Amino acid sequence: MKFPLSWLREFLDTSATLDEITTTLSAIGIEVEGVENPAEALGEFRIARVVEAVQHPNADRLRALRVDLGDGRELSVVCGAPNARTGMVGVAALPGAFIPGTGITLKPGEIRGVKSEAMMLSSREMGLGDDHSGIVELPEDAPVGTRYVDYAGLDDPIIEVKVTPNRGDALSVRGVARDLAAAGLGTLKPWHAAKVEPRFETPLRWEIADPQACLWALGRTVRGVRNGPSPQWLQDRLTAAGLRPISALVDVTNWFTIALGRPLHVFDVQKVKGDVLTMRFARPGEELVALNGKTYALTEEDGIIADAAGPESLGGIIGGEHSGCDETTTEVFIECALFDPVRIALSGRRHGIFTDARSRNERGLDPALMREALEGATRMIQDLCGGEASTVTEAGAEPDWRRTATLRFERVAGLGGLDLPADEAVSRLERLGFAVESRDAASVTVQVPSWRNDIAAPIVLDQDPKLDPARARKAAEGCAAVEAECDLVEEVLRLGGLDAVPSVSLPVSSVVPAPSLDAKQARASLARRVLAARGLLECVTYGFTARDVAARFGEVPDSLRLENPIASDLDQMRPTPLATLALAAAANAARGFPDVALGELGGGYRDTSPAGQLAMACGLRAGRTPASWAAPARSVDALDAKGDAMAVLEALSVPMAALQVTADAPGHYHPGRSGVVRQGPKTVLAQFGQLHPRLCAALDLPEGAVAFEVFLDAVPEPKRRRKAAPELSTFQPVRRDFAFLVDEGVPAEKLLRAAQNADKTLIAEVVLFDRYAGDKLPEGKVSLAIQVVLQPRERTLTDAEIEAAGQKVVGAVGKATGAQLRA
Repeated sequence: MKFPLSWLREFLDTSATLDEITTTLSAIGIEVEGVENPAEALGEFRIARVVEAVQHPNADRLRALRVDLGDGRELSVVCGAPNARTGMVGVAALPGAFIPGTGITLKPGEIRGVKSEAMMLSSREMGLGDDHSGIVELPEDAPVGTRYVDYAGLDDPIIEVKVTPNRGDALSVRGVARDLAAAGLGTLKPWHAAKVEPRFETPLRWEIADPQACLWALGRTVRGVRNGPSPQWLQDRLTAAGLRPISALVDVTNWFTIALGRPLHVFDVQKVKGDVLTMRFARPGEELVALNGKTYALTEEDGIIADAAGPESLGGIIGGEHSGCDETTTEVFIECALFDPVRIALSGRRHGIFTDARSRNERGLDPALMREALEGATRMIQDLCGGEASTVTEAGAEPDWRRTATLRFERVAGLGGLDLPADEAVSRLERLGFAVESRDAASVTVQVPSWRNDIAAPIVLDQDPKLDPARARKAAEGCAAVEAECDLVEEVLRLGGLDAVPSVSLPVSSVVPAPSLDAKQARASLARRVLAARGLLECVTYGFTARDVAARFGEVPDSLRLENPIASDLDQMRPTPLATLALAAAANAARGFPDVALGELGGGYRDTSPAGQLAMACGLRAGRTPASWAAPARSVDALDAKGDAMAVLEALSVPMAALQVTADAPGHYHPGRSGVVRQGPKTVLAQFGQLHPRLCAALDLPEGAVAFEVFLDAVPEPKRRRKAAPELSTFQPVRRDFAFLVDEGVPAEKLLRAAQNADKTLIAEVVLFDRYAGDKLPEGKVSLAIQVVLQPRERTLTDAEIEAAGQKVVGAVGKATGAQLRA
């Protein structure tokens, strides 16, 4: 929220400097995001008088001026403004001055033979508006030679603050002033609206069809108004706050929104159909053309204000274009209503509407301010636009906002670590508007002011339905009492400055710190490093995507469909991070980067249970491998994806010899170029392969893209055994090569496992180093060549023992796969 310092001083009687004010705001929890002073950019500009203006001798559209700057000098200025004339008073910039509207620093020069030693400025060149049709014209009595910012009153710093979600009361200039006064930085000036006497019965009345759509509504008509531009003081206030002045009627409502945090809305009575404005929920098929020019398809969860013809406003968020006020408006109806903050937030988020009214309504408003705000708005409209007011129409009832909270004085030190006298704690609460209801030596009970709906607010607990009712009730009561007391402790502490709260180190549970990551987190961190080391760029994508995209990667149960998505095409929880990685790769390809390697650690969602959320490490490669001196670039293939998956599993201490690969990968993979990595018949650790051509075509992925998915939750934790010294044999290993003729459909893995198990005590390693298929072999056969490493432990092997070991390998492989040893 932005506001000028002068506006703050209208509500706060203080002699504090700007620096004291901003420092105090940050100290009491209202963060100052920035301070902007227009005088800093305009401080060098001076009021000047045009002594003479004649036609430029060498240019038809330029004029040569002699300008008096009030210091005894007359400078030559070449100007192209059509309104430049002798005797006028304007604003001049001297050489060396920075011109905000053009972004240049002024230098003296010569334009078509005539010296130009200064510059006469337009509003746009000064950064004060869009008007550049001519130079600024000031009254003839403007003091020549003085700074323009002093004359125009622009030396008014603009403060921008950031308000936490619970502090709706601080989203107003008066609310900020109230906190500063409570912190001892001045006195809060009273604000009261004089009652307006009604002159006629209002032609419109309220009706609340559904109390969930609106809790309480007030309104009144003002007829005989003359709408037009608001006065300059009001335009300046709104412009400084970042709002665009529209008209006097609309600007009045915006003044109340910023100044008092009380959003209002005005309807043109002549445009309203019927004599009733109804607060209700939207009906199927209804639409609203809003004041921002956009059309919104309303849902049955949206609270609206409707006339006899249909929706006229999205209640508490934005008004409708049809009944908006313009220069023809002569009769206006003022709306002052109290809406459900949760429904305001949901509707605003659903439609993507961000307005000042929404930001205040969804945080909760001061219910006790409604009647006075309506009177004040009526009075201001009459002062600016004339007219006479009607009676007030009302629907609903003022909610019971009155509540109390109790503070035990010892909790200030117990929770905040600050040893504060009880009298000071009570005094701070009273300065904030809390009224003491009772007090004893140990505690104080206070009445919460109407504008602090975040203090002692009702709490809704999502308790276990199986919980004993008596226990659940006791827990809810205890929570309500504790939360209210904590709220008061926070108020007492922050009002003295958050920097005054002593810093206390957390207690040390042991001399040796406990591990910061559990086993699951450590596995995820290690997997992330492995993917990065293999050249995959880490991505962080949404856990949800379009339903039709998610359906290409797995099941899409309705239970995982989002009821309130951030966008209409992001409505389904993804079954695997591969779904969003594929979209990222497709976006890169569409922008001319088809060669990508992307990885992500994230969740895959199968159902709503905790076990249905899977922790997965996924990656996708597309295009060609990077160019290198060591090897030519080539298209990525399924084995690249398998290598990535196996590298992750190996880093996680999975026993690689116990793994097996089966060809039953899910449908988003190519059926003949993919696999599933298993540890035993039931445990699936990973799946990999080339993505299905239909999937690539549907998502505009480069053809031949490959991917893998590692299921981190399925990876067993390594068994922690006491490590003994490695057993290193003193005897040299023996290597023997075997080439087997085998059916082409037999997996090489089956052959390797059979060879490894032929003699577990002697065979240390088996490696596949060649595969051959060609016309020199029988049809349907391939040759697989393996190397077997024999490692003796007790003595050097004899030729007979080596030959016997070889026969065991040949026999075991033949029995398991039907392979024959090639000649």
